[in-house]
Amino acid sequence: MRQLGSWVVRVGVGWVRACAVMVVSMLVPAVWAAAVALGIRWGAANPWSWVAPCVLVCAGTLALSRPVCRVVRLLVARWTTTAIPAGYRQAGPVTRLSTGFWWNGFGYERTRRDALLDQKWRLRWRDPANWRDLRFTGIVPFTAGLVASLPPAGAAAAVLGLGRPGPAAHLVGALGLVVAVAGAPYAWRLVEPVAVRFLRPSPAMVLADRVEELTAQRADTTVAQAAEIRRIERDLHDGAQARLVALGLSLATAEKLMRTDPDRAGALLKDARAGATASLAELRELVRGISPPVLTERGLVDAVRALALDVPLDVAVRADAPLRLDAPIESAVYFGIAELLTNAVRHARASRVRVTLAEGAAGLTVEVEDDGGGGAGVRAGGGLAGLRRRLAVFDGTVEITSPAGGPTRVRMAVPCASS
Repeated sequence: MRQLGSWVVRVGVGWVRACAVMVVSMLVPAVWAAAVALGIRWGAANPWSWVAPCVLVCAGTLALSRPVCRVVRLLVARWTTTAIPAGYRQAGPVTRLSTGFWWNGFGYERTRRDALLDQKWRLRWRDPANWRDLRFTGIVPFTAGLVASLPPAGAAAAVLGLGRPGPAAHLVGALGLVVAVAGAPYAWRLVEPVAVRFLRPSPAMVLADRVEELTAQRADTTVAQAAEIRRIERDLHDGAQARLVALGLSLATAEKLMRTDPDRAGALLKDARAGATASLAELRELVRGISPPVLTERGLVDAVRALALDVPLDVAVRADAPLRLDAPIESAVYFGIAELLTNAVRHARASRVRVTLAEGAAGLTVEVEDDGGGGAGVRAGGGLAGLRRRLAVFDGTVEITSPAGGPTRVRMAVPCASS
């Protein structure tokens, strides 16, 4: 009985999926059929009757191609474990210039609305994915759509055949019932290989997207490096450099007072020694902000554990083994964890934080979870956005789960191998 129930469920699910694939695949051919019927109806009365069907075919195909492809991707992703990337070109930011015009990446417009509208249509017509979608809408009805229509066609034949008298009609109805029942669990499955073959981005499109991504990452890295250099310069100028200048003046004054006023010279030397100690501490703090010595000497895991000791929270650090990665990756992950711990203290109002580091076949995975109030998100110019840009240089990803009320869980993944 259990096997019979499972088989009935498979037939029912397959029937629904086959009908869904058939409907989605036949939307564009339905427009073509409507255009042909319109042309036949008006053909005898008007010699220009072919214009309206042609316009209907072109407009309907262009309007339905992208929605049909999106629905097919959604169905394939929901029914199987295959995720087909869309590969559409994304719109860039629209910026207002000092002249008052708006720049949308293609041209200048007087208003933001005009700039967005112009950008939308330029992207739509210049995107190579449009031709891919049009090709797919022309192929899928005669492949996956045709096969998916067999169960509904068999069911229709069964109803018509079994409802009429005569052995021939009953035979047709019985064959239709067999096709509908036996083919339902399998008729929809052809949509997956067809979609993967014709809907995935071409190698040229993937390469172009990768070039754009790397260009953006290079720009972000350049901006981050310039900001870091300015920060170091500012810290040196306002801190250690000022103290060293004052130290030099104190030593020069003490040198002049050694013979005439030894007591005052001794006081100046004492102040100079204190200034030298403070300058050394500031330089060490600056070096620690650039590259912590414990990270260089003892590795990522021990550096994170040392960092956890300075956080006023209950921080638990767990790692599979002492990991040793390339220095740039270790630095990026270390400062990413430091950013998340800072957020847990300042914004989340958490009491406990758990940091897990694990290395697998795909690379390094770091999870930071706190019991704070949640609601964390990526905002332009924020710390999480900077963390995402920092890891994107190494093809790393950042996934944030932070519902209202908590907990907040951030997962960082970097493809790499330990040395």
